[in-house]
Amino acid sequence: MATADVPELVAAARQGRPRAVARLISLVEGASPQLREVMAALAPHTGNAHVIGLTGSPGVGKSTSTSALVTAYRRAGKRVGVLAVDPSSPFSGGALLGDRVRMGEHASDPGVYIRSMATRGHLGGLSWAAPQAVRVLDAAGCDVVLVETVGVGQSEVEIASQADTSVVLLAPGMGDGIQAAKAGILEIGDVFVVNKADRDGADATVRELNHMLGLGEARAPGDWRPPVVRSVAARGEGVEDVVEALGKHLAWMEERGVLAERRRKRAAHEVETIAVTALRERIGDLRGDRRLDALAGRVAAGELDPYAAADELVAGVTDAPG
Repeated sequence: MATADVPELVAAARQGRPRAVARLISLVEGASPQLREVMAALAPHTGNAHVIGLTGSPGVGKSTSTSALVTAYRRAGKRVGVLAVDPSSPFSGGALLGDRVRMGEHASDPGVYIRSMATRGHLGGLSWAAPQAVRVLDAAGCDVVLVETVGVGQSEVEIASQADTSVVLLAPGMGDGIQAAKAGILEIGDVFVVNKADRDGADATVRELNHMLGLGEARAPGDWRPPVVRSVAARGEGVEDVVEALGKHLAWMEERGVLAERRRKRAAHEVETIAVTALRERIGDLRGDRRLDALAGRVAAGELDPYAAADELVAGVTDAPG
């Protein structure tokens, strides 16, 4: 890939030009050598978008719900970015599913930017590049960024550390309520949506969710109690209620200082991930290095324990120049 003119790209993205946004996200996904320059240029323009994560088991209607939310937010005059994180192809590393196809009705809308991203084997339902891609959409002037995660259900709790508001989608008759109680999904949800609420069993699912949310509840007065909202996203029913619940959660977070705290934690996680990745790369560079070989030989011979050897190796890596 040719070297990009980062200031020019960022300026174009700030004007809402889709090609510039696409190029910046491609630089993120490709871990471009220019990524540091991109992030430095974007930093002053971030922190304005409401980042909403949507998670849930396969078949609950995440893509349909995401598309319906886009419609509702656009009706309210908001610019919307969508990151649809798909399973990776084991061959190409690309995304197999086409959320952009399923959200085709928004494709020609200049106020909507939709991007499918591959997880590339990353557990937890999110791509490693998702936080930086969210920054691109935020800096590009999106008022709302919807992050729709891979439908792997119970293990999908990572979204809570990546979003301002986490939406857990369930559907009647799928055993989701029981799964949620087991998986800790209840702990991460800020808003619960029972989609396909026109099906039999919707009332029971809502009751069960409300019951489980009340079990062991230790909330102080004024704490947020996650609402349970019904929707039929395929027909656009109940979507305004979901938007209202999301708006109330955002207002509550701003009033209580929770939003700033969540974003600080998110930034800390992002910085830690980048630092650990850099250290891992440096240690990887030492494979075949005489220091690592020598330490490994001493551990194998019983002269040194592996923890002491690791301490010595980390000290050598962190003392090494840039």
